[in-house]
Amino acid sequence: MGQRIIPMYQAIAEAIRQEMERDPSVFVMGEDVGVYGGIFGATHELWKHFGDERVRDTPISEMGFVGAAVGAALEGMRPIAEVMFADFIGACFDQVLNHMSKITYMSGGQLKVPMVLMTAIGGGYNDAAQHSQCLYSLFAHLPGLKVVVPSTPYDAKGLMIQAIRDDNPVIYCFHKGLMGLPWMTILEATWAPVPEEPYTIPFGVADIKRGGKDMTIVAVAMMVHRALEAAEMLAKEGIEVEVIDLRTLVPLDKEAVIHSVKKTHRLLVVDEDYRSFGLSSEIVSLVVEEALEYLDAPPRRLAVPDVPIPYSDPLEDFVIPSAARIAQVVREMVAR
Repeated sequence: MGQRIIPMYQAIAEAIRQEMERDPSVFVMGEDVGVYGGIFGATHELWKHFGDERVRDTPISEMGFVGAAVGAALEGMRPIAEVMFADFIGACFDQVLNHMSKITYMSGGQLKVPMVLMTAIGGGYNDAAQHSQCLYSLFAHLPGLKVVVPSTPYDAKGLMIQAIRDDNPVIYCFHKGLMGLPWMTILEATWAPVPEEPYTIPFGVADIKRGGKDMTIVAVAMMVHRALEAAEMLAKEGIEVEVIDLRTLVPLDKEAVIHSVKKTHRLLVVDEDYRSFGLSSEIVSLVVEEALEYLDAPPRRLAVPDVPIPYSDPLEDFVIPSAARIAQVVREMVAR
């Protein structure tokens, strides 16, 4: 019998369902998470299993329902609050910046905030500047938050279960283009083998998606797949690229990055978030501080330039790194 193949949206919903069955303190709240199943399917069919009491559709008030989730977590529940787009977290940012992230510290560890804030990231389908950002670097910048960014259905399920069981607040970012939705299937890789039984993936453990000796590429979410596409092209030219999927930004698997760079002697960070002051800067700084003497070429970054994500199809394609552009940067670095 072959392995079960499911899309990412189903893997996430299954993880939540299994944790809700295991732990009565887990519940879901957000806009359209009920009968609709979430605009990107992350709460698919949960309402059928648990009803209104544990799958709660909310008003369009991010400040209100994220604040309610923080309060519920403080009272011993394990809420999962879905903010439909990462861009919309601006509407509840005080709850994230000053409450979710800081209450445990400010209480001297007496209070825990075991909640998951789940949100959709990424562009590639012409949803323009207010619905296409990644912003995970913004959350990773805030002490007290854990930040999860899966790239495959298998990782999505295991990381979600780990997030729900964690006693700290977790920002869980899924890429819309990887969810495997019937109306937005960008990659075949959004369908993959996922075990039916519950399992966890520990935070802070990167995954080597492809081994190589000539170049290290570090990425998350959609850019992992773009990097793998580029690696396939480059393999035909005799260039072996190692692709590291961080899976979590906080905690960050620094050891995996440093170990890879010591082997390949070159680093490229590919990111769908903005270039300045973000993930790409952090990874480059890490390598320069801890493995500079191993580099045979200056580290490079390929990320979204510091402009809003365009609505125009060709302009959006221009600002989001493609496999072809990744491959070209690798060629330039290897030729040095």
